[in-house]
Amino acid sequence: MVQPVQSGRLETNQPKLRRSVGFYGLMFVSLGSIIGSGWLLGALKAAKVAGPASLLSWVLTAVIMATLALIHAELGAAYPAAGGTARFPLLAFGVVAGFVGGWVAWLQAVALAPVEVEASLEYLDNIGWVKDNLNLLTESGTLTASGFAWATLLMAIFTIINLVGVKLLSESNSATVIWKAAVPLLTIVVLLSLRFHPGNFTAGGGFAPAGAHGVFAALPVGVVFALQGFEQAVQVGGEARNPQKDISRAIITAMVIGTIIYLLLEIAFIGALDPAAIAHGWDNPIEQGSFGPYATLATLAGAGWLAYILYADAFVSPAGTGLLYLGTSSRLSYAMGRDKMLPRKLGKLSLRGVPVWSIILSFVVGEIMFLPFPSWQKLVSVITSATALMYAFAPVAMTALRKRDPDRPRPYRAPAPKVIAPAGFVAANLVIYWTGFDTTWKIMVAIVAGFLLFLAGRKTIPAAERPEIDWKAGTWIAPWLGGQVILGWLGRYGDSGNLNVLPEWLDLVVVMVFSLVIFYWAVNVAMETSKVKAAIEREAAEIAA
Repeated sequence: MVQPVQSGRLETNQPKLRRSVGFYGLMFVSLGSIIGSGWLLGALKAAKVAGPASLLSWVLTAVIMATLALIHAELGAAYPAAGGTARFPLLAFGVVAGFVGGWVAWLQAVALAPVEVEASLEYLDNIGWVKDNLNLLTESGTLTASGFAWATLLMAIFTIINLVGVKLLSESNSATVIWKAAVPLLTIVVLLSLRFHPGNFTAGGGFAPAGAHGVFAALPVGVVFALQGFEQAVQVGGEARNPQKDISRAIITAMVIGTIIYLLLEIAFIGALDPAAIAHGWDNPIEQGSFGPYATLATLAGAGWLAYILYADAFVSPAGTGLLYLGTSSRLSYAMGRDKMLPRKLGKLSLRGVPVWSIILSFVVGEIMFLPFPSWQKLVSVITSATALMYAFAPVAMTALRKRDPDRPRPYRAPAPKVIAPAGFVAANLVIYWTGFDTTWKIMVAIVAGFLLFLAGRKTIPAAERPEIDWKAGTWIAPWLGGQVILGWLGRYGDSGNLNVLPEWLDLVVVMVFSLVIFYWAVNVAMETSKVKAAIEREAAEIAA
């Protein structure tokens, strides 16, 4: 293992992140991120796009996420630092890749807290007394002044919990995750036992009314969004008590539990639908769509008591996930501040070992995101695309670090790395493609804007202190991102802007070939071993603490 070295950059008398989170805390952090508003809406959204074949969408997503989870498990155990998804590309490719990877990770994480808070309020607004007395939403679904005040109160509570420290964050999350897992399991049991129609799985045009296109198109409308979040154990890796042992186990355990729950939920949802509602198609399988489909099914099944539990959970699950993402987004900005890719104040810790300024930044940006947005669905697609971009950095980083840092102890090793790494990168790129051109180009604009901020920020740092840029190691990034926009423009997915000229199935082959070219290009231009070792040594104080 690389030993910590004392450089001018490291100050041993500075506060450090406190390693106080054990295996169950890490596992609950990942599982709590996986089970959020996605479970309440994911099955409905997927069924509307793919019909009963949405089951295949969940299986495909589970395979993709499991592949990426195994890669993150290896990286998180070998390089356990806070904001790990920003650190891995930094160690392998330098500050350009580190910033882009960290920036997209931060974008999706900082957006998720307010999205989950808004989801909580939207569900609460479905309760008669709340709708009549609290006036949370406008007719178009955006927040009223009252709704903004309640949303701000929730964000403030999340911020206070995070400011107290990661141990309180972990403990408060562990309590809510038990509830969050129990309610969907109870829902599955009730619906399967009281209201299950096997014929629904071939109704409305057969098992796959929209064909393979529907199966793939369902991924970005809520399926990937629901199963994302396993990497949150990595983000707080710098505060894990035994990271080498616990991070990989936590990630894999959370993924297995989350996958089983979501697959059973889709089966229970489809089976519980009114056969008459789907006899002629899946455009509107349940009348009360966006606000509590499971509550409606529970009432139809004669389990009105379950509907009340579901409305309570419709607040608890999204709010619990929002709490986590405010914390993990702050770890990402902390990581980038510490590595001088964002203002250095973001990389400072309080005496309690908490990144105060990064937490405050997440709160402020979250408040801005409460301004009128498009539908929950549109936001989910944007977050899904950003998440896939974040995940895509891990396979190339793992392969490059295995080559450039081969002697480092790896407590967990991903199986068949020569297969799983390129497969993971290809899978992430397919998810980006399936989100569609109308989403992809917006993400790329946000990345360009962030990179301009990065370049402007470098000018505020004295030249002698600026991290050196290895431009060669980052040459693959612009062609990769630009290529994704072009493929989306030529492709068959999205609501607008795409030309739909790539033939079905051939389009997937083109994306796969393009992804493999970028993958091996990136691995071959990674920083030299000496530079990788130097980057690891600069992180060693936190990695080995």
